[in-house]
Amino acid sequence: MKKLLATLVFSLFSVMSFAQIEGKWKTIDDETKQAKSIVEIYKKSDGKYYGKVSQLLIKPADPNCSGCKDDRKGKPILGMEIIRGLAKDGDEFTGGTITDPKTGKTYKCTITKDGDKLNVRGYMGFSLLGRTQIWQKVN
Repeated sequence: MKKLLATLVFSLFSVMSFAQIEGKWKTIDDETKQAKSIVEIYKKSDGKYYGKVSQLLIKPADPNCSGCKDDRKGKPILGMEIIRGLAKDGDEFTGGTITDPKTGKTYKCTITKDGDKLNVRGYMGFSLLGRTQIWQKVN
């Protein structure tokens, strides 16, 4: 009986954690392949997922988001909410936005999880017109 209960609990935990994106992730620049920052992804009471820069691994030329056009304009990149409003849809997290603090541009965003990695795709219009970064889980 104890083995059955342990197996059930382990299976339930595995299924629940399979598609979870909450936690800290190391962002890897898709062009330079260098780690840039740590982003913490969390779920708010509205049921949607958000992410903020919790640590900078490379000192940016401008520590503030000068190019941002919204409420983040001129605000420090450290602590900035760069992912907003993602909703879980099957194995994907979609329907939200991601902001590049370097340029201030905001894109539609889709995230899929692949083990200890996230495929973070930012795009304008159609998903085909965008780029993907691979983020690594921080333990």
